[in-house]
Amino acid sequence: MDGGVVTFILSILIVAVFIFLAILLTGKRGYHFNIKDYQAKFLAIENKLDQNNPSTFTATMIEADKLLDKALVEMGIPGKTMGDRLKKASGRFENINSVWRAHKLRNVIAHESDANVTYKQVYNALQIYKQALKDLGAI
Repeated sequence: MDGGVVTFILSILIVAVFIFLAILLTGKRGYHFNIKDYQAKFLAIENKLDQNNPSTFTATMIEADKLLDKALVEMGIPGKTMGDRLKKASGRFENINSVWRAHKLRNVIAHESDANVTYKQVYNALQIYKQALKDLGAI
């Protein structure tokens, strides 16, 4: 075999390995979301949040959490609950601790009838959900 052919084949193999590693390390693994749909849904959630209407706090938090969970399920992240899926997908997020804080706030709102949350807490949590969806490539 000619030395030039061997060099060419080795070059192709090296490039293929780098492409494989790049795909593996991005964490997206080739999944393609309907980005416009996710953007529209998240915008609708954001638009529901009304600083002067605390009853919107619960709905927006639950809907944002469900949207993130939907993205995790669509990606094929295994788990019975959102918490299970977050554990499996932790490396895909810029700041997994923030995502956990937002999810825990959602749980407080959903499960504690006397939960007292502020507009600022909910607004900040929505920003965390937005970044998490961006991290996954959904928006």
